[in-house]
Amino acid sequence: MIPNAPSSAQAAATGPVDHNNYPDAYIRDILKSVKTIALVGASANPARPSYIVMKYLLERGYDVIPVNPGLAGQTLLGKTVYGRLADIPHPVDMVEIFRNSEAAGPVTDEALALSPLPRVIWMQLSVRNDEAAARAEAQGVKVVMNRCPKIEYGRLSGEIGWQGINSRIISARKPAMADRGFQKRTIFKPGES
Repeated sequence: MIPNAPSSAQAAATGPVDHNNYPDAYIRDILKSVKTIALVGASANPARPSYIVMKYLLERGYDVIPVNPGLAGQTLLGKTVYGRLADIPHPVDMVEIFRNSEAAGPVTDEALALSPLPRVIWMQLSVRNDEAAARAEAQGVKVVMNRCPKIEYGRLSGEIGWQGINSRIISARKPAMADRGFQKRTIFKPGES
């Protein structure tokens, strides 16, 4: 744990978020609280980052719903693909945007038209739309831009260190291992879900 890092409650109560530097507690709180993720821009190509991220998040226990109008009605990694967010028959906790920065505005507006609202809008690496973020935050929706949930999960769980990448987290605590699978670390404590 990083010394003097704010707790999850402090991170949520500090007001506007600095979109250039997210506290670990802010990201951890999001990743621990969401269960259902709509992934806009999902691809059926296993070499595409959206496919890789979807597969990773599914393996970590998230319910990931692929959204892609070109693949609507098909199945991707065992999940039905929807053409747009409004077609998803149940609420989503987070909308992850795998589209360019310009397209992130209309996708955010589509997410803000959902009832109930998602709790989080997450824009993938290299995707940043400050105007869309301001509209979401004005409605009480948390926003993350220019970050990857797969990378952040791996960094916060310590998993990413297995590849020799500096996670910027130093801890003497034994890492929590996932209940299932081979050598999968988790951000959840034993018994927590």
